[in-house]
Amino acid sequence: MKEIWIIGAGRFGRMAADRLTGKIKDLRLVLVDLEAEKLHGAEGPGRTLIKADGAAYLAEHLPKREEKHPDWIIPAVPIHLAAEWRLLDQSKKNLQRIPIPAEMDPLLPHPLRVENGNIFVSHADFLCPDDCAEPRDICTFTGKPRKQNMFELLGDIQFPPWKSLVIRSHQLGPGVGGYRTQELFDLADRIEKARGPILLSTACRCHGVMTGLQGAYSSKSTAP
Repeated sequence: MKEIWIIGAGRFGRMAADRLTGKIKDLRLVLVDLEAEKLHGAEGPGRTLIKADGAAYLAEHLPKREEKHPDWIIPAVPIHLAAEWRLLDQSKKNLQRIPIPAEMDPLLPHPLRVENGNIFVSHADFLCPDDCAEPRDICTFTGKPRKQNMFELLGDIQFPPWKSLVIRSHQLGPGVGGYRTQELFDLADRIEKARGPILLSTACRCHGVMTGLQGAYSSKSTAP
């Protein structure tokens, strides 16, 4: 049996659950959200509904790598879930959020800075269809050749002393992206080994979100 955790039971979380239910056989879904009303609207066979903060739920309930864990995690919340999980799930509490320099914006496609300091990036200057199949070579909306994969573009950023770390969001169904739990553990290892400020990103082929992080072991200077 495959187990997938969907963090967020709003429109996109419920959409992901509905599309995966008919696509994957013998599937167990766990949907996590703070709002009971959203969870009520996500009810269905083979689904476990949990009222909790998504990032905190991951930090508390995601087991160690040698133990059984869900096959996939789908972020469906308006936060950078991987970053928030890492900020919470750290034994020494040695990470903190730091601003990403404005000088980095020219390196990013359509950067959008939001209140908490995250930056959303996208190859699109239009509203993408919510059922995009994310084909490798052609944009489904424009019909034109696809630009460089966002997860590769962000991973290639050179902006010393910042270290760019990216976790890729894989296509699980039309408009549904997620990552394997093992990838989160691997990301944690890479963060621990990094020296200097970190540009942490989650990205698919077209879109991404970035968070600036600093470890207590790193230099406090973030100037390039």
